[in-house]
Amino acid sequence: MSRLIHILAAVTVLGLAAGCSSASDIDTAAAAGSASKKAARAGAMDFWVDPESPAAEQIKQWRRSGRAQDAHLLKRIADEPEALWPAGEIDPGPIVKAAVESAAEENRTALFVAYDIPHRDCGQHSAGGAADADAYREWIGKFADALGDGKALVVLEPDAVAHIVDGCTPAGYHDEREQLLNEAVVRLKQQPNTKVYLDAGNPAWIRDPWKLVDPLKQAGIEKADGFSLNVSNFQTDELTKAYGLELSADLGGKHFVIDTSRNGNGPLPGAWCNPPGRALGTRPTTDTGDPTLDAYLWIKRPGESDGTCGSGPAAGKWWPEYALELARNSRP
Repeated sequence: MSRLIHILAAVTVLGLAAGCSSASDIDTAAAAGSASKKAARAGAMDFWVDPESPAAEQIKQWRRSGRAQDAHLLKRIADEPEALWPAGEIDPGPIVKAAVESAAEENRTALFVAYDIPHRDCGQHSAGGAADADAYREWIGKFADALGDGKALVVLEPDAVAHIVDGCTPAGYHDEREQLLNEAVVRLKQQPNTKVYLDAGNPAWIRDPWKLVDPLKQAGIEKADGFSLNVSNFQTDELTKAYGLELSADLGGKHFVIDTSRNGNGPLPGAWCNPPGRALGTRPTTDTGDPTLDAYLWIKRPGESDGTCGSGPAAGKWWPEYALELARNSRP
């Protein structure tokens, strides 16, 4: 193990799950894993698989303790590409750089979520974010620098625009937030092989997509590659795709991606935080059958908690039994 990986493994990285989205408990050593598992499906080969993700490490533990069947089921998570959510509390550079370099060895794209906007999540499960505008600019700059020339796809700030629209984020912060998002899109797009998708919530949240159009434009959607939907939520592919196509038309044909990590059984009415009985959804792929829908992705890392609800651990913490339920309920 290299000295860099030893250093990364020693750093405590806290991932926080978005109030209507999510984040992850990043295993920093995993981000620098040597070789990811080979995804055989068409379209999945585009994305890097973390070989030492929490799910992969859980499989090793369960095999040692005799839980071979559960370990086998958990491969349904461990074998798939998932986004990394570098925490805002530390410099994201080492984690991002290690993942991009590992992905480059296989000529794949590393998936990331940038989630550190000031006044994040309106004081809910994932409250926090950068201390102020300048701190955010510095954090995004380090994130972008670490991407270098590597192939990357970045989902930018889950919930940030939707919380402007629903009024959860106080009006006094709206102009600054839109400006910071706009600047972040510009900065990330300076990296030659980075795609940026600005988050736009989910169809059960902002039910009229046209309400998102002006805030997304103010936040820089025209300079981004597109928008993301359903991050850490459970809305079905069919509903989310129809919503995405409507929003895309309102935005002049902008492309989009959908988080399908936990939507295999759709939503549980009245519950978004660690709802029981859910299942893994469509596995990550760029083979979507629609030219405007760029990819189905696992943006939320399946098995990582939404927050301290439903007997769950803190937001972003790995929860093996919930992961197992998602895997068990999903189709092989």
